[in-house]
Amino acid sequence: METIKFVRENKKEREFAYEVRKRVRDYFKENNISIYGNYTMYLKSVVILCMYIVPFVVLLTTPVSAWTALGLAIIMGIGEAGVGMSIMHDGVHHAYSSKKWVNDLASSTMFLLGSNIFNWKIQHNMKHHTFTNIFNYDPDISNLKVIRLSEYGPLKKYHRFQQFYAFPLYGLMTFSRLFGEIGVLLDYNRKGITKAQHVDPTWQLIKLIAIKITYFAVIIGLPLYFTDFAFWQILIGFIALHITAGMIMSTVFQMAHVVEGTHQLLTDEDHQIKNDWLVHQLNTTSDFGRKNGLFSWYIGGLDFQIEHHIFQNICHVHYPVIADIIKKTAEEYGFTYNLKPSVFSALASHFRRLRELGTMKPPTSLPNLAAVP
Repeated sequence: METIKFVRENKKEREFAYEVRKRVRDYFKENNISIYGNYTMYLKSVVILCMYIVPFVVLLTTPVSAWTALGLAIIMGIGEAGVGMSIMHDGVHHAYSSKKWVNDLASSTMFLLGSNIFNWKIQHNMKHHTFTNIFNYDPDISNLKVIRLSEYGPLKKYHRFQQFYAFPLYGLMTFSRLFGEIGVLLDYNRKGITKAQHVDPTWQLIKLIAIKITYFAVIIGLPLYFTDFAFWQILIGFIALHITAGMIMSTVFQMAHVVEGTHQLLTDEDHQIKNDWLVHQLNTTSDFGRKNGLFSWYIGGLDFQIEHHIFQNICHVHYPVIADIIKKTAEEYGFTYNLKPSVFSALASHFRRLRELGTMKPPTSLPNLAAVP
């Protein structure tokens, strides 16, 4: 897998990177607080898992109307998105707990979504977090064809309407993972990425296929066996579940990186980015709202994406406090701290950015990366 070298352009970047890490580290040390999850994290995990599992149990054990069953499927979709954002996400980043087995357990909730951990780690932890918003390196902005999420991607005529059709297509996110992961893993195997991670390609493929079979046997097979619903009715519920989960997760992730004020980059001919890595994360990421109450609780602190990208190993329950530290330090050193004041302003900004990307021709020259503040 190709890599990129992040090159510090000046002393200020080095000093900022050192100082912000020091201040956050000192906060936890001086207050004798663990960077990992606490009782609020564990309680949240139980509530969100119940949001996903309890409606399914009710569906299997209690006679309900078709419309009630559809409502339960939608609630399951909300729960599924919550599991992905608030439990699995921290587990895969080893931020849920200081104990490896607990992180592995939290990560394994990925199986409830019919997906595997390995693919997510490669795509999200290794590629997206390391090469955020760098075209051809960050898969979150590089791999989509129908929706143009990068100004460096090919521009098609139909992209001029993408601000309208993108949101419904976001609902296909979990379908894409569910049905496309085997192909992605085969590609990783072919490129040698799997072996480079000291993982056996054949065993990983067998495990992924087993996960898919088990998931479909549970999510479709059990309702077929225990309820009187027809297959087509169960299929509608299955689709509603995944469209709900996909719409929520995709939209939340897009509001952090594809909004006004976040930079998208190309590497130079030497595969370099002329910024310190931490400054790069600051330039390519945005927070939104940060005082969203129940919504922030539900999405696992993903409205604090700057904090998450700079400190991936810190549990999201701590983001509201360290956000003030990072913002103050960034402003002190003259760096822009991207913050949209509310969820709705972030959504509006994403809409406008989609509209802009739908008509903007790809740049003909490499931007002056060093000039990014």
